Amino acid sequence: MAYTALEKMRRINEKEFGYDVGPMQPELLKGADRANDLKSAALRFLHEHCEGLRFSEAIEEQETKSSRYFGAGVKPNQIPYNMQMDLDRLCLERALERFIDSGVAEDAYDVYYCYLEMFFGRYGKSKKMVELLSEFEANGSSLLMKHRDHYSHSVYVFALGLAVFETNRYFRHAFHTYYGFAADENERSCKAAHFFLEYWGLTSLFHDIGYPFELPFEQVMSYYEVNHQTRGRDSLYLAYRNTEAATALNDAAKAHFEKLYGRTFHTSIELLAFDITQKLGGEYGFSEGYLMRQLELKPTEPDRFSYFMDHAWFSATRLYTELQEIYGDDLNTTHVDALSAILLHNSLYKFSIAFYKDREKGKPRLGMSRHPLAYLLMLCDELQCWDRTAYGRNSRTELQPMAVRFDFGNNAIVADYAYDADEQDKIDRYDAEYAAWKEGGKQGNPPRLKAYSDMAEERQRFVKDIESIVDLTDIPLTVTCATETADRKHKHIYLSNSNFLHIHDFAVALNARHAHEGHEDEVSAEQLEQEFEELSLEYKMSNINQVKAFSRYLHAIRCFYTDRPVDFDMLKEFTPEMIDLFAPMEHERWVREHQAMGWRCGDAYEHVTVPRGVEQNAYRKMLREHTRCHKLTMNGPVSSEQIRAHYETLPDSEKQKDWQPFNSMLKLIKKFDGLRIYRLDL
Repeated sequence: MAYTALEKMRRINEKEFGYDVGPMQPELLKGADRANDLKSAALRFLHEHCEGLRFSEAIEEQETKSSRYFGAGVKPNQIPYNMQMDLDRLCLERALERFIDSGVAEDAYDVYYCYLEMFFGRYGKSKKMVELLSEFEANGSSLLMKHRDHYSHSVYVFALGLAVFETNRYFRHAFHTYYGFAADENERSCKAAHFFLEYWGLTSLFHDIGYPFELPFEQVMSYYEVNHQTRGRDSLYLAYRNTEAATALNDAAKAHFEKLYGRTFHTSIELLAFDITQKLGGEYGFSEGYLMRQLELKPTEPDRFSYFMDHAWFSATRLYTELQEIYGDDLNTTHVDALSAILLHNSLYKFSIAFYKDREKGKPRLGMSRHPLAYLLMLCDELQCWDRTAYGRNSRTELQPMAVRFDFGNNAIVADYAYDADEQDKIDRYDAEYAAWKEGGKQGNPPRLKAYSDMAEERQRFVKDIESIVDLTDIPLTVTCATETADRKHKHIYLSNSNFLHIHDFAVALNARHAHEGHEDEVSAEQLEQEFEELSLEYKMSNINQVKAFSRYLHAIRCFYTDRPVDFDMLKEFTPEMIDLFAPMEHERWVREHQAMGWRCGDAYEHVTVPRGVEQNAYRKMLREHTRCHKLTMNGPVSSEQIRAHYETLPDSEKQKDWQPFNSMLKLIKKFDGLRIYRLDL
C-alpha cells in the first residue's frame, strides 16, 4: 500500500460513516509500475518505495493521547500528522511528474519547493539560495560565450538518480553497504529509500548553486573571447579574496565536528579536504595537504587551473553555510558526504585527483562503492545534456539534444538522444565533413558538432568521457542519437514574465485574496506570509500552481505580468468580460489539480451530525480533509468541454469564488516589490 496513512484514515472513515467514503489511494502514472523509462522509474521510486516518509510514531502516539491532530490541511490541526506527510510526498511525486513532462524552470521550482519544505523545514528559509541561480543565469548568461541552464538541469539530475536507484540493484547494494543498512534487510527497504531521497536530493538539487560566483568570472573572459582571444597568460581575469568569509567555522561548528571526527577544523574546506582524502586518498595516491592546497588555490588563483573558476567550490561552501544554519548540531557525516560529492563533481576530481585525460598517470575510475553520492552525481551530471536552455552566444548556435528516451532495464542504461530535425542541415554538413576526414586518412582532429558529434562519431566521445570518469562495469551505458520534429507547445510559454523570486510572493497574495477582500490596506506583507506558512504543502503548491496558470489566464484576456518597467497601462481591475474568459479556466485547473492529488467528488461531510458546541463550518471542512471528497470536483477522465459544462451548472455563489477575489489580489500584490499586471494595447 503506497500511502499508508491515507489508507488508515480511510478505514477510520469507513467505521465512522458506515461506508467507504475515502480517501482513496493516489494513482501511480499508468504503466509506471513496470516501465523503465526515466519518468516511470523515478515516480515509481517515490510512489512505491518511500512508504512512511517522514512519519513520526511519537507524534501519532501524542495525537492518540490528546485526541487532537497535529497535521495541517487548509488549516493547522485538521488531519493526522502522518497523513500530512503522505500528502507532502504526493506533492513531490506530482511536482516531479509535471517537471519531467515540461522541463521548464517554473516546474523545476515546484520540485525545489517541495524538497525544501519537506527536508529543510520551510521554503522561505532558503529560497534565495536556489532562486538566485535561475536569476543569474537568465539575466547574466547571455553575456557569456558558452553557458546553458543549471536550474532545470539539477532537477533532471535529481530524477536520473532516483531512476538509477530504483532500477539498478548494484548501485542499491553499494549504497546500502556504504551507509550500513543491514545486509539481511529487504533490498527494497523503505528506510534506505528515505535516506537516499533526502541525501541524494541534497546532493543533486544543490550541486550547481555556486554558479553565480563563476558567472562573473566567465563574463570577463567572454569580453575578450568575443574578439577571438583565447584564455591564457595574457587574459585579464577575476579572482576571489577573503575566502574565509565563506568557509570559516564558528565555535559551535568546530566543537560539533571535533565530536564527529575527533579533530579540529577551522574552515569548511579543511573539513571537506579531510573527508575526501579519507575516501579517495589511498586509492588515488594523494595527501590531505596536497588536496587542501588545491582547494585553497581554486578561487584565489584560477590561472593555475587553466583560467577556469570552479563553481563546485562555491556550491559546496555555500550549501554548508545553509546547512549549518538550519541543522546546527544535527548536521551529520552524510551531510558532509553530500558536500564533498558536490565539491568533487566538476573539475576537482577530474583534473586534480584522477587526471582522467592523462593516461600515463593511470588513475582508476571512481567506483560506486567508494563514494556513492559522488559517483551518482558525476554519472547523472554527464548524462543530463538534453533540454537545457542555451544562454551563451556560442551555446545558442551549437547543436544540443532536445530530448532523450531512457531505458534503465536490466541494470543498464540505454539513452537515445533526440536532436531537432530542423537542424538537419548542420548534421548533413558535419556528416559530409566527417566522411571526408575518414577518406583523407583521418589526418588531424576530426570535425566536431557539439554535442551531436560526440554521440554520433565512431569513437563515441560522449560515452568514452563518462567511462573515463566513473566505473560503468555494473551500469553498462549505451548511447544512440537521431533527429525528430520538435514539439515545444508542451512548455506553455506565455508573455507574462517576472523575476523568478516573485513566484512565491505572487502565491502569498493569491492565498490572501479571500480573507482580506475589502481590507487590503490594513494587512501587512508579513501577516500575509505568516498566513501562507500555516498552510500544508498541498495548499501552498495549489497557490503556486495557480500563479503559474495565471500567465495563461492573462494571455487569454490580453494582459501580462512583469516586474520590469513597461510602457503599458496597469490593470486596475478585472472586467466582467475578462472574468467570463478566465473563471472557467481556473475551474478546470482546480478540478484537474484535485484529481491529481487523489480527491473525489462527494459531499458526505455535509451530511453528518456536528457535535454540540463545535463550529459547524470548521468541523465540516475538517471532515472534507479527512475524506478528501469535495462536492465541486469531478471523478474519472474528463475533457475540457465536460469541465466547462460542469462549471456552468454551478450556482453563482460558487462561480464567484473563481473570480471575485482576484480584484483583491491586484491590490495585495502591490505589497510585494515590483510585480504588476498590465494590459496589452488593444
